[in-house]
Amino acid sequence: MEAKGTKLLLLIGTAWLFDALDVALLSFIMPVIKESWHLTGSQLGAVSAVTSLGMMIGALGCGYLADKWGRKPVMIMTLLLFSFGNLLLTIAPNVTWFIIIRLLTGIGLGGELPVAATIIADHFTGTRRARMLVLVDSFWAFGWIIASLLAFLVMPVLGWRLTVLLTALMGLYALLMRRHLPTSSAERSSNKRAFWPALRQVWSPEYRRATACLSILWFVIMFAYYGMFLWLPSVLVLRGFSMVHGFGYTVLMSLAQLPGYYLAAWLLGKVPRKAVLTAYLLGTMISAAAFGLATNTTMILISGAWLSFFTLGAWGIMIAFTPGQFAADARGMGMGFAQSIGRIGATIGPFLVGALMGMGLGISAIFMMFVGALILGVVVLLVGLHDQDR
Repeated sequence: MEAKGTKLLLLIGTAWLFDALDVALLSFIMPVIKESWHLTGSQLGAVSAVTSLGMMIGALGCGYLADKWGRKPVMIMTLLLFSFGNLLLTIAPNVTWFIIIRLLTGIGLGGELPVAATIIADHFTGTRRARMLVLVDSFWAFGWIIASLLAFLVMPVLGWRLTVLLTALMGLYALLMRRHLPTSSAERSSNKRAFWPALRQVWSPEYRRATACLSILWFVIMFAYYGMFLWLPSVLVLRGFSMVHGFGYTVLMSLAQLPGYYLAAWLLGKVPRKAVLTAYLLGTMISAAAFGLATNTTMILISGAWLSFFTLGAWGIMIAFTPGQFAADARGMGMGFAQSIGRIGATIGPFLVGALMGMGLGISAIFMMFVGALILGVVVLLVGLHDQDR
């Protein structure tokens, strides 16, 4: 990869790194604020849900603005929102303000990823575009690892407020780096239409099928990912596996993602994208079923690592697959709309798991529900989408 491609990979990769860092760190902070602020289960659920709501708003709104104002200014704006939100979070006096600020932060985070993917799609084509998109998505794993280091090594010493402050400062550093983002031809001739005409464009006969199928796929993948991974610690504790609280387990689950990304990036140059994504979704199904049926530590570790490998790899392939379904003038809105529907799945998944567990449904049955959702995703992919690259 030449210097220009490497520079853009590092600059854009910060979007995924900070998104993962924030999501992971929030999962470590929530038990702390639950205890210190004496929160109820519904209040804690609201903290998680409002972040997903903000991400949904950000994905749709910033995707549209990236087509209208250009990719670079919107990308910088999303990081400013993230950094400013985390600065405010350090002085949140109670859970009400915490929830309000998390909505603001979520808008910045949700807006980042579709815009970041659009920038990569504007600058590369074909196999190189697909590989670059998977590689920038791999920065998600590094975000989780950094969050784990902060949670286990820094937060016990400095507390959650100063730990969040560190993430805000890292965001400002990345903002300085993004001053060097290039401007694409698509950005220079950006779409000046109002929101509703732009939304109608991605639902026009030209894009309607792709928009509908991609929205379903993003819903399924985010529903499965957030539903399974946010509940993994609780599921393991319920089954008596206390090792989930350890730093080593958390890092293992993060490291298992990296070969999944890198294998996907290599395969995208050898095998059609639909075939690679289908294989990864099938791998996610098998791993989810194995994890749901696991009865000992060895099975938990192996199936959990494979689940991380395939689920995050599938996410990366979807990042590579989506932008090519839209022409440059509709790419930001198309990517943003599909991911905003995905964020609905990210909200429903964890809540549904909690509700079903409360009703007495077993862990195995719950994980089979995710298998069923993934089967739907495979059918939509194979029947509804073409492997194209606009």
